[in-house]
Amino acid sequence: MSATPTEPDPAAADPAAARPENSDLDVLLKQLGNLVTPMAVRTAATLRLVDHIQDGARTVDELAARTGTHAPTLARLVRHLVVTGVLQGGDDGTPLSATGVGLLLADDHPAQQRAWMDLNGAVARADLAFTGLLDTVRTGRPAYPGLYGRPFWEDLSADQDLADSFDALMSCDDNAAYEAPVAAYDWSGVHHVLDAGGGNGALLAQIVRTAPHVRATLLELSGPAEQARRKLAEAGLTDRVTVVDGDFFKPLPVTADAVILSFVLLNWSDDDARAILRRCAESLEPGGRLLVMDRADVEADGADRFFSTLLDLRMLTFMGGRVRTRDEVVRLVSSVGFALASERTSGSPILPFDFSVLEFLRAPEQPTPAEE
Repeated sequence: MSATPTEPDPAAADPAAARPENSDLDVLLKQLGNLVTPMAVRTAATLRLVDHIQDGARTVDELAARTGTHAPTLARLVRHLVVTGVLQGGDDGTPLSATGVGLLLADDHPAQQRAWMDLNGAVARADLAFTGLLDTVRTGRPAYPGLYGRPFWEDLSADQDLADSFDALMSCDDNAAYEAPVAAYDWSGVHHVLDAGGGNGALLAQIVRTAPHVRATLLELSGPAEQARRKLAEAGLTDRVTVVDGDFFKPLPVTADAVILSFVLLNWSDDDARAILRRCAESLEPGGRLLVMDRADVEADGADRFFSTLLDLRMLTFMGGRVRTRDEVVRLVSSVGFALASERTSGSPILPFDFSVLEFLRAPEQPTPAEE
C-alpha cells in the first residue's frame, strides 16, 4: 500500500527552518565573531571621528580633510559605523552625528573609551596580539613578543609614548588605588619597604606619607624607574624613597623588613610568579613580611564576570599571566615557603573594588624525620 503523496515539509529538508529564532542567533554569532566591527570602532577612536564631528565636521569630506584620510574609503568605514549604531546620518546629505554609544568615543568622555581603543595606545596596540590567540592557546605562551619583538613590559620600558599612554589608562582615584589599601595595613612595625615592580612610585609615596618613620626602595625597569624618580622628586620625597633600576627575576638589590608585590603576580605565569616570589623571599630580613596587593576572591557574575575573563585573556595574551582568585594567590605564595598571616579584602569597609592586601610570613621550617 503506497503512502498518499503530501507537500514536502520544509523543516524536514532544513531543520533550522522550524526554529526561526536561529536567524537571530546567527546574527548574534556574526556580531560576536567578526573582527570588522571592533577594528572599525578602534579606527574611529584613533582618528577621533566623534571629536571632529562634535567640532563641526558633519560630512565625510570634512572628516577626511581633518583626519588626512582617503575620502571614498573613509565613507565606507562611516557607513559601517552607521549600520552598527556608532554614528547616524550621512545619507542624502543628512549631517553626521554620534549616537549615544558613539558619544563614548569622545576624548573628553569620563569613561575614557577613546583612549582605551586608540590603536596608538599601549592597550589597543597590545590587543592586536589577539590575532595570535590560537597559538597562545596551543602553547601557553603570550603572543605579544612574537608580534612586537620583545615582551610587553620591556616594550613599555623602551618606548616612552607607550609607557605614558599605559600610565594614563591605569590612572584612577588615588584614594581608591593607594590611600585605602595603605590605610588598611598597620605600618608601625615596618622600617624599610621594598616595592618590587613599583611602577611610578605612587604606592610608596602614599606609604611614606602615611608612615613618616618608613624609608622605602622602589625596584623597576629603567623606563618606569626614571618616571618614578621624576614623580617622587615633584612630590619632594626623594629623601625618603630610593629608586633602583633592576629586574625582579634577578637578586634584589637591598634587603627589607617588608617587600611589596602590588598587582604584579597577575602579569606572570605560575612558574614566573614563583621565581619572583623566591627573589622576594631572599630579600626579606629575618622576621620580615611579604605584602601582596592583588585581587580579592569575588564571586563575579554578569558584567563583572565578563570583565574578569576579559582581563584574564589579556594577561595571557600580552604577558602569559593570569587573573587569580584570592585562594589561588594564597596557594601560589604558600608554594614557595610562605604562610598567610593576615588579610584585608574588599569585604572590609575600607577596601574598594576587588582589592586585597595579603600579608605573608616565612613558614616555619619543617623538621626532617630524623629530627623528630
